[in-house]
Amino acid sequence: MSSRSKKTRKVGQIGVRKDPDRKPRTTVQQGKKKGKGKPSGTRNAQEQDSTNHSQRKQVNDPRHGSKKPVALVKEASVPTYATPAEELAAIEADSKLMLLLDKADEGQTMTKAEQRFMDEKMARHRTLCELLGIDPEADEEADDDHDPLDDLDAIKMDDFKK
Repeated sequence: MSSRSKKTRKVGQIGVRKDPDRKPRTTVQQGKKKGKGKPSGTRNAQEQDSTNHSQRKQVNDPRHGSKKPVALVKEASVPTYATPAEELAAIEADSKLMLLLDKADEGQTMTKAEQRFMDEKMARHRTLCELLGIDPEADEEADDDHDPLDDLDAIKMDDFKK
């Protein structure tokens, strides 16, 4: 044994207790303690609600479990055609055809493909005009005869004198 005693920071009883009849505290187990926090191994576990799992699954991803019947054979699609008036308007608004017509008016040479395209469109235009009862030459003459300034009323100075 050593003659030296080390200093400690522990505080013990300094003196003797005055109440020697004091009963020591008894530890009574009251059952299992309520656990604090989450159990071990739940960090990566997904949270699951107590609701119906089938409903929850549909809410998460609507692509799963579709009840819509799927056609196994491709249906024959019937092509839809534009009305003659719509087709005529489309031909008249075709910018490529307009450029080719300008090229033809100026007397420039065109390739065979351009000439074929212009001939097909012009033939279809004539057919549609006949179908709809439109005379393209009469429309051009009517446009030349009509002056938009004729529609305006002439101003009379007598109206302002009063």
